[in-house]
Amino acid sequence: MDSWFDRGRAPATRDELHYGARVVRAFVERPESVHAMLESAVARRPDGVALVCGDLELTYRALDEAVGRVAGGLRALGVGKGDRVAMLLGNSVEFVVVLFAVARLGAVSVPLNIRHQLAENREIIEDCAARVVVHEPDLADRTPRPGEPPSLAHTVAVRRDGGPPLEALSGALAVSRAEPVGEDDAATILYTSGTTGRPKGAMLTHFSIAHSVIHYRIAMELTEEDRALIAVPMSHVTGLIALVDAMIHCAGTLVVMPSFKASEFIDLAARRRVTYSLLVPAMFALCLMAPNFAAADLSAWRVSGFGGAIMPEATLERIAARLPTLKLLNCYGATETTSPATIMPPDETAARKDSVGLAVPCGRIVVMDPDGVEARAGEPGEIWIGGAMVVPGYFNNPEATAREFVGGYWKSGDLGIRDADGYLRVVDRIKDVINRGGYKVFASEVENVLLGRPEIVEVAVVAKPCPVLGERVHAFVVLREAVEDSELQRHCAELLSDYKAPEAFHRVAGTLPRNANGKVLKRELRQALLA
Repeated sequence: MDSWFDRGRAPATRDELHYGARVVRAFVERPESVHAMLESAVARRPDGVALVCGDLELTYRALDEAVGRVAGGLRALGVGKGDRVAMLLGNSVEFVVVLFAVARLGAVSVPLNIRHQLAENREIIEDCAARVVVHEPDLADRTPRPGEPPSLAHTVAVRRDGGPPLEALSGALAVSRAEPVGEDDAATILYTSGTTGRPKGAMLTHFSIAHSVIHYRIAMELTEEDRALIAVPMSHVTGLIALVDAMIHCAGTLVVMPSFKASEFIDLAARRRVTYSLLVPAMFALCLMAPNFAAADLSAWRVSGFGGAIMPEATLERIAARLPTLKLLNCYGATETTSPATIMPPDETAARKDSVGLAVPCGRIVVMDPDGVEARAGEPGEIWIGGAMVVPGYFNNPEATAREFVGGYWKSGDLGIRDADGYLRVVDRIKDVINRGGYKVFASEVENVLLGRPEIVEVAVVAKPCPVLGERVHAFVVLREAVEDSELQRHCAELLSDYKAPEAFHRVAGTLPRNANGKVLKRELRQALLA
C-alpha cells in the first residue's frame, strides 16, 4: 500500500504538466486559487461563522467584506498583481483578512515570524522585494522603514484590540472581484527557519496549496461542520495550510488562539466544542500536565494531527485513555512540500508508532541511496518527495533551487526507511546522525528510549566533538521531576547498545529551543555544548 489512494478515499486524479517541466498527479476537481477557496465558502455559508477570536466572531459574509475593504486599502498603496506584501502579524483575525486580501489582488503574501528581530525581517523583506509591510503596532521596532530596503514603499500598523479589524488599512473603495491568476503562480512565500544558514523563500503556489488543503480534508474528514482551534503560528506552513486555508476551503469555523497556553487551550476547546486541531507533541504533553485537563469536556474533539517531533508512546497511551474517541494522525512534511507529504491513517497510529504514514494521494515518496538509486524496502536513504504539493523552488535563489530540487523531487535531508507496505519511518536528519568512533548513532532512536522515562518531558540528543572518538553522545532533557543521571544511564544501557547511550545529561529549564514550527533547534544546543 503506497498511498491513501489504495484506501478508496481520494477524489479523481489525473496526470498534469506544471511549472514548465514537471508532470504530477493532480486532483481533477480543485479550487483554482486561494481566493476561490474563500469565494466558494462565502457562497455556501454566508451566515456561517468563519472566525472566532476572543469575543469577536466574523461570519463568512463579514469576512468577505473585510477582505474587500483591506484589498482596496492595499490597492490604494500601489499593491498589484505579483507584488509582495509582508505580514508581521501574530495569530489573529487580522492575519486571515490580510492574507485573503493579498490573494484577491493577485499579489503574494509573505508571512514573517513575529519572534524575528529587525535584521532578520530586513533580510527577508529585501530578498523578496516586498512593497508593503503590515505589522502589529508593538512590532514597529522590528519593521524596516520605507526605503530601507529600496523596494519597501509603505509600512502599515494595524491594531489588535477587539474592535473592527484593520480600520487603518481599509480602503475607500472595496475590491469585490479577484484579479485573475495562474495556478502555478506564487500565492505565498514562506521563508524557511534558517537553522542551517540563510533563509530561503519557498514559493507556495495556488496549485500546491489547493492540493495540500484537499489532502487535509480527505485525511481528517473535514466538513463545514468542523470547528478548528489554531494554537500553532499562522505564519508557518502547518498553521497556514492545515488550519487557516484548510478551514476556509471547507467553509468551517476557525477558533484563533494568539499563543499557546495549555490550560487556556483546553478551556477554549471545551467551550467552543472544537472538533479538529493540529499540534506538536510537546503541546500534547503540556495539555496532559494541565490541571484542568482531567475534568474538561472535550467530547467534541474528534481528530488531531501531530508532527514536527517524536510523539512519546507514553503520551499516546495517556491521550487514548483520557480521550478514547480522539483520532490521532501523524503528519510529516515541510515548507517545501506545502505541509503534508505523508499522513498516518488513524486506525494505524497505535500499531505503527514509529511511522509517519503513507504518501498523500497526489504525492510520491522515494528513499534514495547516495548514488541516486532507490533503496530497497527496509533500507535507509534520503527521503525525496515529489507531487502536486511540492513547491517549484525558492524565490530569487536559483542556486538553492538547483541544489535541493531534482527531477521534480525535493531532497528533504531526512534519513528514512520505507517498509514493504509503503509506510515511511523518519530515522533522523542526516546531519544529526552521530559518528562515535565509526559507529553510527541515530539521535532519534536514543530520544525515543529516553522519552520512555516518566520523568522526561522533552529530550534532544546531539553530538559533542571529541578529539579521540570524533563525536560523543550527549542529551539535553526537560524534566517534570528529578531523576539521577545514573538512573537515566541505566535505563539506556538496558535498551541500547553501549556506544549509543548518552555520556552526559544537560538539564534545561522550561522548554527546548524550537523554531516557530515546533522543531528543536539542535544547532543552538550544539553551540551550548561547545561553549
